[in-house]
Amino acid sequence: MSTITAAMVKELREKSGAGMMDCKKALAETGGDMEAAIDWLRAKGISKADKKSGRTAAEGLIGIAAGDAEAVVVEVNSETDFVARNDAFQQLVSGIAEVALGTDGSVDAIAAATYPKSGKSVADTIKDAIGTIGENMTLRRATKLSVGSGVVATYMHNAVGDGLGKLGVLVALESTGDKDALNAIGRQVAMHVAATNPLAVRPEEVDAEIADRERSVFLEQAKESGKPAAIAEKMVEGRMRKFFQEVALLSQQFVINPDLTVEQAVKEAEKDAGAPIKVVAIARLALGEGVEKEESDFAAEVAATAKG
Repeated sequence: MSTITAAMVKELREKSGAGMMDCKKALAETGGDMEAAIDWLRAKGISKADKKSGRTAAEGLIGIAAGDAEAVVVEVNSETDFVARNDAFQQLVSGIAEVALGTDGSVDAIAAATYPKSGKSVADTIKDAIGTIGENMTLRRATKLSVGSGVVATYMHNAVGDGLGKLGVLVALESTGDKDALNAIGRQVAMHVAATNPLAVRPEEVDAEIADRERSVFLEQAKESGKPAAIAEKMVEGRMRKFFQEVALLSQQFVINPDLTVEQAVKEAEKDAGAPIKVVAIARLALGEGVEKEESDFAAEVAATAKG
């Protein structure tokens, strides 16, 4: 067996990102063969990842990457906010967002795409990171928007780095107008979306199941009022109009200028853009949205960690 030197351990640490003791053991197990040691660590990292895959990952970061008339927003989860502040994790999320820009934006396509820095798939790169960082991580959601002509404006609320934060928004604007003017109004609309979380751009685009559920509630309320059927129906229609006005982006009062609706604000922006503007689509990802966080016994968790 060849002698394991400090320089060899250092080289393996730099290549693998693993801890010193793990690197020393890997080299000892493989007779000092650097490539075999990397494979040994990778196998160990995957083993660690498998053990941690059952843990709830509801923290993490939202990442945004933008290109020419396209942008993507991704959610990569970790178990703790501490890891979300880790430079390596932040670089991973930024890298995944950049990779996602070259795909159709689906989670499956992103996971299968090659991560340039590792030369592996995004899925395998995340597994390696789990082994190195020591927490479960998941690529949970992603949305990509693009337009034939115009811009996809972006906004990251409470950003912790370039294109990284806890709430990311994309707004796709179709127009032949001035790009700077389009990005300016697009960013404002994106800030509005971050604040109000509209269900759709237009009333007719609101999910039919959600609209039907609201209508059923209003109808039941109208029946209980004891009004004649014809009047009750009019009451329901009036409440539905108000519902759509409140949840559809374009009819909402613009948070930056409440004297205008979003539709009116976009219309006014056409003067600076020099062309008509159409809001095509929006995407809003808030970190951990819909994830049930596990309640744990903190003392027991610390004890378990101490035992390794």
